[in-house]
Parts: sequence; C-alpha cells; structure tokens
Amino acid sequence: MSTRNLDKLMAPKSVVAIGASERPGSVGAAVTRNLLAGGFKGEIHLVNRKGGEIAGRPVWRTLSELPSPPDLGVIMTPAPTVPGILRELGEKGTKAAVIVSAGPGAGAGAGQENAAWRTGLLRIAQPYLMRILGPNCIGYVVPSIGLNASFGPARIKPGRLAAVAQSGAVLAALADWGTAQGIGFSHIVSMGDMSDVDFGDMLDMLARDYETRAVLMYVEGITQARKFMSAARSVARLKPVIVLKAGRHAAAAQAAASHTGAMAGSAAVYDAAFARAGLVSVKGLGELFDAAETLGHGLVPRNERVAILTNGGGAGVVATDLLIDEGGELAALDPRTIDALDKVMPRIWSRGNPVDIVGDADGARYATALDALADDRAVGAVLAVNVPTALTSPVDAARAIVGASGRKIVPVIGCWMGGPDADAGRKVLHDAGIPAYDTPLRAVRGFTYIVAYRRGQRALQRTPPSIPEARSDTGLVRAVVNGALAQNRAVLTEPEAKRVLAAYGIPVVPTEVVLDAAEAAHAGARIGFPVAVKILSRDIVHKSDVGGVALELGTEQEVRDALDLMRDKICTAAPGARIDGFVVQPMVKRPNAVELILGAAEDPVFGPILMVGHGGVAAEVIDDKALALPPLDPVLAEDALSRTRVDRLLRGYRDRAPAARSAVCDAMIRLSQLIADVGEIAELDINPLLVDAAGVVVLDARIVVRKPAEGHEGAGRFAIRPYPVELEAEIEHRGEHLRIRPIRPDDEPLIQRFTGHLTAEDIRLRFFGPMRELTHEMAARLTQIDYDREMAFLLLDGAGDRQELLGVGRLAADPGFEQAEFALIVASDRQRRGYGELLLRHVLDYARKRGAKRVIGHILRENHRMIDLSKRLGFAPQAGRAGSGDVTMVKQMADL
Repeated sequence: MSTRNLDKLMAPKSVVAIGASERPGSVGAAVTRNLLAGGFKGEIHLVNRKGGEIAGRPVWRTLSELPSPPDLGVIMTPAPTVPGILRELGEKGTKAAVIVSAGPGAGAGAGQENAAWRTGLLRIAQPYLMRILGPNCIGYVVPSIGLNASFGPARIKPGRLAAVAQSGAVLAALADWGTAQGIGFSHIVSMGDMSDVDFGDMLDMLARDYETRAVLMYVEGITQARKFMSAARSVARLKPVIVLKAGRHAAAAQAAASHTGAMAGSAAVYDAAFARAGLVSVKGLGELFDAAETLGHGLVPRNERVAILTNGGGAGVVATDLLIDEGGELAALDPRTIDALDKVMPRIWSRGNPVDIVGDADGARYATALDALADDRAVGAVLAVNVPTALTSPVDAARAIVGASGRKIVPVIGCWMGGPDADAGRKVLHDAGIPAYDTPLRAVRGFTYIVAYRRGQRALQRTPPSIPEARSDTGLVRAVVNGALAQNRAVLTEPEAKRVLAAYGIPVVPTEVVLDAAEAAHAGARIGFPVAVKILSRDIVHKSDVGGVALELGTEQEVRDALDLMRDKICTAAPGARIDGFVVQPMVKRPNAVELILGAAEDPVFGPILMVGHGGVAAEVIDDKALALPPLDPVLAEDALSRTRVDRLLRGYRDRAPAARSAVCDAMIRLSQLIADVGEIAELDINPLLVDAAGVVVLDARIVVRKPAEGHEGAGRFAIRPYPVELEAEIEHRGEHLRIRPIRPDDEPLIQRFTGHLTAEDIRLRFFGPMRELTHEMAARLTQIDYDREMAFLLLDGAGDRQELLGVGRLAADPGFEQAEFALIVASDRQRRGYGELLLRHVLDYARKRGAKRVIGHILRENHRMIDLSKRLGFAPQAGRAGSGDVTMVKQMADL
C-alpha cells in the first residue's frame, strides 16, 4: 500500500479508545491513562460496553453513540471482537486504527490461525481505505502533539529521534531509557505483526517528516522487500537510520519468526540489504542505545576526525585505540593549536592528540582546552574524557564543558568514567544536550555510527564507470533451461551450465562430453594432455564428494584407468546414481591463480542475491564471502569483492602480480544480468573461478532451475528494480533518428556536460533559482534513481562518445504511484524543435502504464512556454504552493 491516510494515524484530530478501562493492571487501563495524560489537544472518546465514567469523562457503550466519527481508533478488546469493531469504525469514516490486541491463537500451532485473522482484518479495512498499525503491538506515541496511544512509558519528551520496532518490550525499554537520558523522540512506533502498515510505510512517512532527524529501528523480519528497500534508500539519503536486526542466528530467528509472524532471512543477506540502502547496522541493544545517545542529542560533527581531551593519559590511549578499531580517525592538530595550548596548559601536557591536560585539571582547564580545539578546523568533534581523582570534581568539569564557548563551535561527546560522582557529571552534560557515556567504547561507537552513515552515503554516491554493453544470448540460455525443465530436471549438467555462462560472456574452460573411457581417451588426445575428467550425472551434485573428479591425467591410459576407478568409487558412494557420461577438459595451467567462488541464490525475503568469496573445495570451511543485492555496477561489484579476505591476495603480494580484479567484477555484473533476464534460474555456483593477472576462467559450474512463481518472473523478483532495458526505444522525429532511454548511474558525466551548456535562464526556470555548478552530490541524486518510484528519460542523438543529450524528462511518484510529478528540460541550443513535447508525451505514457492517477508539475509563472505545452497535453492550472512564484499544473490520467 502507500502512505495514504497515515496522516490520520500520526496526526489525528480525534481518537476513540475501544476497551477503555480503569481495571488495575489491564492493558486497557494503561492505554487509557496514557491517552488522557499525554496532553492531546484533540477529542478523546472512550468506549466500553459497561459504560460509566473514567477520569470524569463519559464512557460510551457502543461506537454508534459517538457524537462524531473519530480519525483514529485504538482497539484493546479480545481478538474475536476486533473484526466487528474494525468494520464499524470503517462505516463511521475512521481512516486509521491501532490494534493492540493479539491474535486469537496461542502456542506453537497458532501461526496459521493468527495469520488468517490478520488477513481478515486487512480485508475489512481495505474498502474503507483504513490503515492498521499492529495487531499485537504496544501502540505508538507522537510526543509533539501529546498523543500517547500505548501502554509503554507515560511521559515521553518531544525530540528529533524516531524509534520504530517490532518488539514492544525493546521499544518500551528504549523510550524509558531515553527519558532518563533526557533524549526526546518525534515518534515511538510499535509495529507488531504488520498486517498493513509495515517498515516501508513508516520509513516513507518519516522521510518527509521535518521533525525527525534520525531513525532507530529494531527489526525481526521484513515484508515486501522492494517497498522496504525503496523507502529505506529514500530516507537514508536525508537522515541517519540505525538498525538492529534480531534473529541473526537460527535459534533466535525461529523465535523472532514465531513472535512476529515474519519470515526471517539470513543475517548476512539483511546486512547486505541494509548496506545497499545506506542504513547503519548494529549488533546489540547496547549499541542501539549508544547510537540513540548521539543521534538523540543532534550531534552533527564538522568532519570525521576527533580530538580526545582527557585528564588521564591511560584513558586517552584507550580511547584512541578504540577509535581506530572502530574505523574512526584521530585529528592531526594544527601547530597553531599546539602553540595556543602550550601557553595555558601545564608543562607536562601531552603536546598532541590525545590532549592530556593532566590529572589535576579543573573545570577552567577543560574549558580553555576545548576553546582552543574548537578553533582548529581539522577537528570535527571533541571527545571529552574525565576520570575521577581526589584533586578535582567531575561535576565542575562537566559544568565547565557546558559553559565553554568552544562547545557552541564544535560538537562535544562526553565520557565521564566512574560511579556516583561521574553519574552527576553525566547528568549535567545530558541536561545541557551533550551526549554522555560511561565508557570510552560506548562514546567512540556513538560517534562512529554517524561517521559510518556519512561514509555509506558517499560510497553509494560514487559514479560507476561506463562499461561496454554486455554480450549476451538470452535465447540460447532459455533454450537450455527450458530443455532441462521439459525433462523434469532441476539441475543443469556441467556442459549446459558452461554454455549458459558463455552465452553471457563469462569465460569458461573448453569442455567435451563423452560416453565412455575410450571416447574420453581420444578426447584427451585432441585437447592435449594433461586433462581433467569429471563424472556427468543428473543425480550427483557435488562430484568431488563421491570421487567423481580426476585431475592431471597425462596419457590416454591414465584417462582409461581413472574412469575405471571413478566408476568403482561412484558405485560405492552413490550406488543409485545414473551415469550420463563424462566431461573432459584441459588442465588449466595458471600457477599464480587464485580460486574464487561466485554464486547466486534466491533469498525468501530479498529475492536474488549474489555471492563472491574464496573458492575451491574448502570454500565452506574457509567461509570467506561477501553478499550483494543485484543489480550490480562496477562500483557495487568492487565493493563486494573488497569485503572478502581473499581480495588481499588478488591485490598482489611479494612477487605475485595483482590479479585482474576488474575481470572478477565484470563476471559478477554479467551474472547479475543473467539472473535478471532468466527468472528460471534459482541457484548458481561457479566454483572455482580462476583469476590471475591474465583474467578469469570458469572451471566448474552448477545451475539449479525451476519454473518461477507467478508474479516473480524476471526483474519482478528483485528487491531493487534493475535497469529497465525494455524502456529503451528508437524514435523518428521530424526526419531525425533519435534514441530515448532511462537514465543510468554512469550518465553523470553526460549530465554534467549537458548542464554546463544550459543558459542561466534555463537553469533558473528548471531548478527555480540560480546554480553555479552541478555538484557531484546533486548529479548523483539525478542519475542514481530508484526505477520503482522514479524515472528519467534521456533523449539522445548519436551514439558512443559522439552522442548528444537533447533533453531530460523526469517523473517522481509517491510510494503508491498514485500521484507523480514531472520535470522537463531541453538543451538551450536545441529548443523549439518539439523535443519538449516528445519527452513529456513519453513521460505521460509511462505514468499511465504504471497506473498513476494524476500527474502534476510545478512551473514558474513566467515559464510561459512550459505552461502552454502542459495545457496542450491536457494539464489544468491550479494555485501554486503557498509563498512560491509557481503554478501547479495537474493532469488527471483518465484524460489520457
């Protein structure tokens, strides 16, 4: 679904609590108490079939007695009553409901019963366009409007941090901890079983919420992976998102699945998905709380380098080690900073970073040192560490930090180590809005989460190089795959697998198929000794496990003898296996080559995934691998490869030349394209893939096929929509042969050149103001789009290095693709040739095919040509946005 009516959930004007109660210890009493005490300014109605009063308010016996329809219903009644209540709310016009109640089933066998109940609730709500939060949740809190519709902590301070969790217990603990630390929240949302509103919906809502500056997530399982990935990528471009994935191991995943009804995928796949979206992963609740401490106090470092200010040398050294261990960087102090400190610090101060101001440092010395560090532009943040001594007061030191002028210039993180006195010092810092920790590790981690977020965003904005169009023969691959499926075979033979890979330009070793020892001997002679011989059997997957591989065979007789021995071994190890023949291939002599494994599989949550790692027969024992979500480009492929340990070997060492890493990345990209084009491929292993300075070659491969489920063919299986090659088109326009295609990440240089030749007036009309240059960050945002929610069509003349960009037509849709906004620009020196109309018609046709109900465009009032064009194509003007100089043009797509 979309974010439709989530405003009624998160900003209702009126609320009804169904199951309101005063009974001590009941959920109804807790929610009612929080709802009435929160300071909500809208109407609050209470409903309980017993009637009466609660806190001086009337309690209605039925919903029909309510004087007006509420925006939000909070349901706390037993599970069997919930469907009827939900239907009655829908009939009254209520657009949002939070269902605190759990499902009717209990125990290990209740999963199907509760799932059917949740599906029934969704069917009831859908005709009324009613959104459901829950069921089986503790509710939610929006402190800025005084709405506490939960049975969590009663008093939540308003702030800029959102917390979203599937576990009510984790959420309540986080909220209670935040209150003690003086941290405020914009939203606290318990997701429960996510029958309707899920993580994707919440992230879409929080992306547009100005009050939210950072998001904390506790995740047990994801539903609708593509929607989640689109929403996560969208919000992470704007603000940090820290996520804790629970159920990382099999036993915990089973508990998580039974708790939420969600399917828990592999922890490594979740990590890969979160990284691809730009989220920062943590491994435990303590780390999540540490992130909340820093983000909740709004820490924004000037850069990623830290100065450590301490009254204890040992504590400073420990903090430095931990900072480097966690991927942080120590600031190199400007010589002028050291000179300034030399004049005011004791003679024995450290004269470097960490800045050890000695154990007798009082508050004044802390403040003086902080002011000097704040003036050093190399310092992005200051980690102020205090260890208790009998000579000074931790509270005085904290007060000095709070009062220092430098604190207003450079962000400060406090680490006050120790017991009660240190607690009092930390409270001083908290009250002043400074994050404060009790150990250096927690303080360092709190800072490095922000650094990790920044680095992740920079990595995702890297521009991939342009690569030649991959050679592929999809028709041949489909013929091979369909032939196997027609024979009811799930596994391709090794020769078939190699034909598939070769069809996509992945180098494979030459292979001959023979039926017996005599043919194998003759094949060896033709190929040239030494050779390798392998068993060919539809019943044997791992050939080496049953003795089905013989290597370094140097003569025809050695081939015959090896086949005889191989038959004996297989008869013993796999007596029922059918032997379809043998495979003969040359022994590849590449003495400095490294064995890799490349693979593809289908995750039940995120769809196709790719793997690269250390290969060979010990691949599973070595367990050195990295996962990546396709589609891939050279930047993403290189990033995955660099996360493996074996990559250190590929980079060269001693007398070993660096291997062709780019060839590995190219094979990964081609593999990504293969599984996008052929949805019947369920699993694929290339092991080993030999790589050295000369390139790569596949020695062995295994491919599992199946008929894809309906709706999961091709690119529909992907959590991230691949480049839509099917939208490329050739167009004849007024005697010109032009091309139109979707934008790609590697188009950044093309966009930069195009923008550089626009007139200042055209730039102002398109971007609503002057622009001195198109920065890399802006260009990355324009070229690295989410094809599921956005589209940008390039109109091109020519090809290759001589192609000219004539114009760009864009479409950006809301999450449900109900409304989309267009934008259009044509090269300044190629206007008045009909290119704008051509592009806009193309954009509107795409919007219609995607099911958009209406398309809008914001156009400056003086942009008369664009307004006239939009009118010709059926747009009608509406009032512009408040306080702006534009007019909003609207087209109802039924008009198309």
